[in-house]
Amino acid sequence: MRATPIVFATCDLCDMYKSDTSDHLRVLPPVFQHYGGLPRFAGPVRTVQCFEDNTLVKQAVDSPGNGAVLVVDGGGSLRKALVGGNLAAAAARNGWAGIVVWGCVRDVAELNAEQVGIRALGLNPMPTEKRNQGQTDIDVQIAGVRVRPGDWLYADADGVVVSAAPIHG
Repeated sequence: MRATPIVFATCDLCDMYKSDTSDHLRVLPPVFQHYGGLPRFAGPVRTVQCFEDNTLVKQAVDSPGNGAVLVVDGGGSLRKALVGGNLAAAAARNGWAGIVVWGCVRDVAELNAEQVGIRALGLNPMPTEKRNQGQTDIDVQIAGVRVRPGDWLYADADGVVVSAAPIHG
């Protein structure tokens, strides 16, 4: 059962914090493409850091998401896809609100059919190799922006923002 969606607009959140210098609200650069069936999503952050190996991404989406957003630091690689149709289906089935990939995804038709929000740098049909490498639940840098487990991520048509605590505009 899905929880009631959080009502927010990233522009309103940025308006609320435009003069704040505390680093409470951080904006990811406008480099992400929208995939997945949910154009707007929000939730507490969980992280995976991996490079061209989605073993830990699969483990994460196969576990209960409880409305969280998985932030995948794939090192910005454009050579292999870290999320595809099967992982998007698992994420939707297990209650993840969304996935943000600092890297590529694949199976765009399958991604768009799933009730999960997905942002990524782009598409690449090449799958990863399974080497069981990477780390989970650590601070990551996404395009130079710090994202920590437990932060809150908000994504809509205007962008992606991360906050140190839940905020609703």
